Amino acid sequence: MAKRIDLNKVTHSVRASQAVLQYGVGAMVDFPEQTLVTAAPETWIDPIRIYDDRFAKALGVEYFGLPRNISYSRFPKWYFCPRCKRFQPLEKWITEYRKTLKPNLLEKDEYKYMTKKLICTKCRQDLVPARIVTVCQNGHLNDFPWIEWVHAKSGKQICSYPELNIKTSASASEGLDGTVIRCSCGASATLSGAFDKDCFKKLDENFEPKIFKCAGNHPFRNSKELCGCYPKTVQRGASSVYFPLVYSSLVIPPYADKLYKNIEKSREYENCLNYINRYGKRRSKSEVTEEIKKNIHDWASDIAYEIGSDESEVEKILIQKWLTPDNQETDVNSSKYRAEEYEALTGEVGSQESRLGDFSREETNIKDYELPYIKSISLIDKVRVVNALVGFSRITPVVNRKDSGFINVKNYNTNWYPAYEVRGEGIFIEINQQDIENWINNNPEVIERAKHVQENYANTLTGKSNPREISAKFLMLHTLSHLLISQLSFECGYSVASLSERIYCSNKEDNKEMSGIFIYTANGDSEGTLGGLVRQGRPDAFPRIFKKAIFNAQTCSNDPVCIMSRGQGQDSLNLAACHACALLPETCCEERNRFLDRGLIVGTYDNPQIGFWSSLEK
Repeated sequence: MAKRIDLNKVTHSVRASQAVLQYGVGAMVDFPEQTLVTAAPETWIDPIRIYDDRFAKALGVEYFGLPRNISYSRFPKWYFCPRCKRFQPLEKWITEYRKTLKPNLLEKDEYKYMTKKLICTKCRQDLVPARIVTVCQNGHLNDFPWIEWVHAKSGKQICSYPELNIKTSASASEGLDGTVIRCSCGASATLSGAFDKDCFKKLDENFEPKIFKCAGNHPFRNSKELCGCYPKTVQRGASSVYFPLVYSSLVIPPYADKLYKNIEKSREYENCLNYINRYGKRRSKSEVTEEIKKNIHDWASDIAYEIGSDESEVEKILIQKWLTPDNQETDVNSSKYRAEEYEALTGEVGSQESRLGDFSREETNIKDYELPYIKSISLIDKVRVVNALVGFSRITPVVNRKDSGFINVKNYNTNWYPAYEVRGEGIFIEINQQDIENWINNNPEVIERAKHVQENYANTLTGKSNPREISAKFLMLHTLSHLLISQLSFECGYSVASLSERIYCSNKEDNKEMSGIFIYTANGDSEGTLGGLVRQGRPDAFPRIFKKAIFNAQTCSNDPVCIMSRGQGQDSLNLAACHACALLPETCCEERNRFLDRGLIVGTYDNPQIGFWSSLEK
């Protein structure tokens, strides 16, 4: 087992949201003194528990953990000294440093060396980690094969005791040709060609066994596994090194009610959870279920006494939590899962105590808004959103847990996922479904534009493994959401990155007809936000904001190129949408800035009437 060393919390800390997003499990983090990889959640110490039963059951866990004391693994392992140019694995640097210490100070000084700046024992210079690594489509992360590369490019066999030196040219024009690696045996090579496609496969043609195949390293687990593919060389900080798969969910009634929160915060409830976890370590699931049934009445009585609530109501909630089967086959992005949120946002399903908990909805009179095609507007004064990191991929992003290349961040037996929650506010806009159908049926070009995006998506790697329908209705709702977020950020004082979206789009064939968008604050603190977004959703402000968003979409500084585009952005999955008009920071968008088209909002040069909102007067 790897040795655990406590790090300086000032120099080695990230925000909770960063530990779930860009610096999540499996990602490299560049701290001031060294580069590390965020380790698996099993190694974290005392995460703060977050509860959302509906979300947890869909993902097959018991709860979520807010990062508090995060663990890290060492990666990359290769470091070089910028003065003497020596280049070797960290283990050798540490061995050299140990030889300079007195025996009685060995442990104390080694701890300082491992937690502070790593230095060369000869030059006393700070060591610099290797700037390139290799990744593969199976999610592995490895050091670049420095020793193998130098000898293979030189046409020599690997020597018994390789010692490398690295020299980098000061001239930027030389690029990879200016980086020269030399071995003590005389082998020498530049990094020219290291980023070429199939460079390792071509080098391996002269070796048996194959020495350049992926080493199958998972630094975040400190483990290795067999891998038969050839890796790809990337810069250490390249975006393709890490693609987190983060799911989000609204906490809705009844799970948002105050009674749920009081139960989950009680000491007796935590004692019950700890007992169930201890009991279940060496017993089957059926035995655990029987033990819960036997004790649940007494547990409910103890919890009810502590929080001062009705015993029968507490027992109902405990049964819901512990004795209702998990629904692990549910896709949290599916229409079935989102239909429950949609019903809460529209007011179809509510709770008498919801205002006292984490969800509060205020209904409005749509006649006061005088906006066409809008069926209803709901002001969500209070909402809690849980964002959970379930896995990641490398080289190409994945959209669900069944995709090829998906790596689960936790072990099979771990009963929680890393997550963070935000409490904020939002505006929910529901569009009249019949008006959308009439628009599509009366405009064949609308169908043709959606079909073009659908074909582009079908030709992508993601589209081949995850076929889905990209309808004109979805393109219109998604683009409208982006335009409103941009305009609302000007009006309510929130930055664009602090707002986020949820798109509700499905037809009767999907068991629930949905046509709505929910725009909410995505970075509120533990007590929520101050109401600025909801204020802009009231009848005296929102119609002006809405019309201005549509009017601004009529022109783009990149027109006519933008409006006439037949494919731009990632994998050409946008039509009339670019950074000057409809794109947002990726933290705002559910679809990574894909599936956008201003033409379906305000029309095109050739046919200005095909836009759903073309007739809207300023």
